Amino acid sequence: MPLQNLNLLKKFLETEDLEGLKAYATPVKRHQNRSLSFRSALMISAQNLHHLTKIPTLEAECIILNLEDGVSPALKPFALVLSAFTLASYPHTAQKMVVRINPLDEGGIQEIAYLNPFMPDAIRIPKIKTIQEVQRALELIDEGIELHLSIETKEAWLALAHLNVSPRVRAYYLGVLDLFADFGMPQTLFTPDNPTAHYLLSHFLITAQACGVKPVSFVYQEHKNHAVFDRWLALEHQLGFTAKGCITPLQTTAIHHHFGYTQEQRDRAREIICLFEEHAQRGISGFVDERYGFIDEPIYKGAKALLQKECSK
Repeated sequence: MPLQNLNLLKKFLETEDLEGLKAYATPVKRHQNRSLSFRSALMISAQNLHHLTKIPTLEAECIILNLEDGVSPALKPFALVLSAFTLASYPHTAQKMVVRINPLDEGGIQEIAYLNPFMPDAIRIPKIKTIQEVQRALELIDEGIELHLSIETKEAWLALAHLNVSPRVRAYYLGVLDLFADFGMPQTLFTPDNPTAHYLLSHFLITAQACGVKPVSFVYQEHKNHAVFDRWLALEHQLGFTAKGCITPLQTTAIHHHFGYTQEQRDRAREIICLFEEHAQRGISGFVDERYGFIDEPIYKGAKALLQKECSK
């Protein structure tokens, strides 16, 4: 986010000037990230300006701008505008930019209408229950934006194999704590050694894969308990997961260590290197590719670093 704008943004927030903040958030053309090769999906509260400015420095491959849990009702309107400003500030990024809105009938409809011109790569809908809700969301969301779903209700669990009503439904995120609460089961059952946890993870993974939808495993909330987090990652990797939600940069690093790079990511890096070097010979250092979006020298260096890490293993 441009540093010269921070003081003005802070002033709008300190004075609770929502209209001033809205006037300052202007949509720009974004190059959509269509890739589903991300391993880490880092949740960032969209009300936290300091955290939003750190996005370019984060290792996470998917950024979830969160408007739902953890954002107070009074701050949700400000979080919405800040998420839009963030999208406009990062029109070219290798990170997938997703906004998790509120449930459709709890402000989500209005949030979609506001976000559409800012073109996030995806909008994530929480508390989904029915196929009809998914269809309704698809009608509301701009056709160029993907739809991601949080699976955290018993109704969504039972309908899991039928929620992919459109090719635009591209990812499911498992919300185990809400799901267990909705099942009427104690959350303490969900441990790396519990067969019920193994079944839930396996069923979610296989069903999503069979539907052609990317399965993203649950966020582990005890972010300081690295030992248990590593146990979950080992289990999820063994089961076949390639992506997991997280809430801290340290969790992001651990996810990447356990999951490694996918073949899609390696192929993408090789093609970006070839494309950049071909353009560089013609004196072009920044360009837009229809498959990979905007490519410049930092993106090129990132691709080379990825392959170098693979070779060093």
